[in-house]
Order: sequence, then C-alpha cells, then structure tokens
Amino acid sequence: MAIQMGGGAETPMSDINTTPLVDVMLVLLIIFLIAVPVAIQTIEKLEIPVLESQESKDKVENLLLTVSTSDDAGLSAGDTGFAGASRNGECRIYFNNTTPVTSDELYDMAFERLDTIVTRAGGPDAIMQDPEKIPQVHIRGDVNAPWSCVAGAIYNVQAAGYPTVGFISNPVDPNG
Repeated sequence: MAIQMGGGAETPMSDINTTPLVDVMLVLLIIFLIAVPVAIQTIEKLEIPVLESQESKDKVENLLLTVSTSDDAGLSAGDTGFAGASRNGECRIYFNNTTPVTSDELYDMAFERLDTIVTRAGGPDAIMQDPEKIPQVHIRGDVNAPWSCVAGAIYNVQAAGYPTVGFISNPVDPNG
C-alpha cells in the first residue's frame, strides 16, 4: 500500500507487484523438478542406427578442386613443417578437396567421374534435356597460387568434358 505525503494531485503508483510472477516461477520450478527425473528414467538405452553413406542418385554433385602450391622447401599442405603456399612452389591440386592429384590424374579422374554421371543420367541426350543435372567444377584457389596452376586445372577439367567452371572465394571484410 502506498503512502502519499503532501497534499496535491494523486499520482499513479509505479511499483510492480512481483508476487504473482514469483508464484508462477515457483510452480514451474516444481513441475520441472518432477518432470525431468521421470523423463530421464523412462528412456532406456537409446540405439541410433548406423547407415552407410551412399552417393546421391538424383542430386548433381559438383566437382570441388583446391589449387595450391608447395612451400619454398617443397612441402605440401599435409606435411609437418609446411610454411604455407609459395608463389615459387610447385602446383598442388586436390580432387574433391582431399585427394592430391597430378595433371594427368586430374584429367583421368574428372573424365571417369563425368562419364559415370552421364551414364547414370541415361546418356548425353538425356542429360542435355535437363541442364541442372550437368555437374559443375568449383575451384578454390590459394591466394599465393600462381595463375598458371589455376589455369592448368581449368584446362584439364574442361578437356575432360565439364562445361562450367566456377570459383569459390572467401569474402573480404569491408571493415578491415
């Protein structure tokens, strides 16, 4: 109850009654204290199924290439002591971002992969009917990789039959 001193106009009471809020919170706390142990006890040993990963048959999976170079000492990205890509290093191409390949292996693997996708789609005529089924090549180039390494990767995948080549880049923070 508010006590008003002085004689004057009535002002609204600005105190908040928190008693109902505390009552509701205590009731919810009691409910959760009872419900959580009951829920935990009712769950027996949970068995999560283990499924083998399979390649999608309806979704086109684009070919991902990473183009980098060795460091000045000739070490690659997975080697211990790798100092980072160097403009003077040898070209390194990673097929699907994991498997290091040479130029000849890149051509052969890209051709076999594209041939498998075209065959699965029903041949060249069938895949041309739905252009979204034609896979693309996405290249992620290291900032220190010379253009000749990237151009060599583009040449090999286009020679293998991939019509579209795109680049993946990291956005630059405009604030510095």
